[in-house]
Amino acid sequence: MRLGPPWWNQGPPGGSRDGAGRWPWRSTALVTVFVLVGSNFAAREQGGDRLDLDVFARVLLVAGCLLLLWRHRCPVLVAFGTAACATVYLGAGYAYGPVFLVVALGCFSAIVAGHRRAAWAAVGLFWAGHLLVALWLYAYLPPSTDGQGAWGEQGFIAAWVLAVVAVAELVRVRREQWEQARSEREQAARRRADEERLRIARELHDVLAHSISVINVQAGVGLALLDSDPEQARTALTTIKAASKEALGEVRQVLDTLRAPGAAPRAPAPGLDRLAELVEQAAGAGLTVDVSTDGRRSALPPGTDLAAFRIVQEALTNVVRHSESRRSRVRLQYGKGLLTLTVDDEGPASHAEAGGSGNGLAGMRERAAALGGTIEAGPRPDGGFRVVAELPLATAPSA
Repeated sequence: MRLGPPWWNQGPPGGSRDGAGRWPWRSTALVTVFVLVGSNFAAREQGGDRLDLDVFARVLLVAGCLLLLWRHRCPVLVAFGTAACATVYLGAGYAYGPVFLVVALGCFSAIVAGHRRAAWAAVGLFWAGHLLVALWLYAYLPPSTDGQGAWGEQGFIAAWVLAVVAVAELVRVRREQWEQARSEREQAARRRADEERLRIARELHDVLAHSISVINVQAGVGLALLDSDPEQARTALTTIKAASKEALGEVRQVLDTLRAPGAAPRAPAPGLDRLAELVEQAAGAGLTVDVSTDGRRSALPPGTDLAAFRIVQEALTNVVRHSESRRSRVRLQYGKGLLTLTVDDEGPASHAEAGGSGNGLAGMRERAAALGGTIEAGPRPDGGFRVVAELPLATAPSA
């Protein structure tokens, strides 16, 4: 079993270790210089009450500062290490001063990294150690002139510790909010990209499946009649040329929107006003389509108009591919706020290899669901197959 890193060598929980690959040399060097220079000034100001800085004092200060180099990699170890150095430094009787900054930075890094309990424990031990020295052990530790510390002074140090912890907690919360907002933006961008890829895949599938089905049928007719009826074979080739030209145009339109996102399309998206062309193409594939309309026809939103056209197109393509029937019925019903499309064929199902991808019905359901509508598809009780789509005339927000 593979074990993770020890508790003292852990970055932020969840595997995110911001800055773990960098060594903060510059900031650590600046802090070291500031602490050493500031401690010299503090020792001069407190010369009568505290000890002057010697080699041991400077070693403690430098050691505490150098620990900050690991504050991104080992935040827990740095928090306890800086607190220990500062406790020994103050317990040895050296001057108060910038040594508190070292503890603050160490604990601040631990809290921001997510190790709140460790940081609280480190500052708690630091304050408890200072309290013990100031109130009970002062008589046994240098300087010899040192007296018992005042409770007000201990309260000031406690307030300082709480302020450091509060600021660190605030920064941690803000960082988590920023990370969450960034993650949500990235997820939204990925979701939009996935939806766009799905939309393009649906468009290409619907265009190519219908056109290639027509081309396949006409190619078979042309080959069968090439010798016996050249004129009919010529008609089949003409239909193939027209279907392939239209398919190329629609594919080019889809690819243009992919190359230039947000650009206006060069040609309007197809809608039910082109239903006659669809019927004509189906006739070229040997399928007779009867179209009927119930209710008062009204203008459809662009998304609904395109979805209705593609659903009828895919349903007729499935009839050409999967049914032995050469007749189909398309019924448009305009109701109150609802458009119902019904595509029927009398069957029976063809047992020949259709060569489809199996995504046709799934694509129709996705189109309807994006508009808040539904699709029902299945065999009819009296034989054949039926597709019923209900599309709201008001575009759904998700569309």
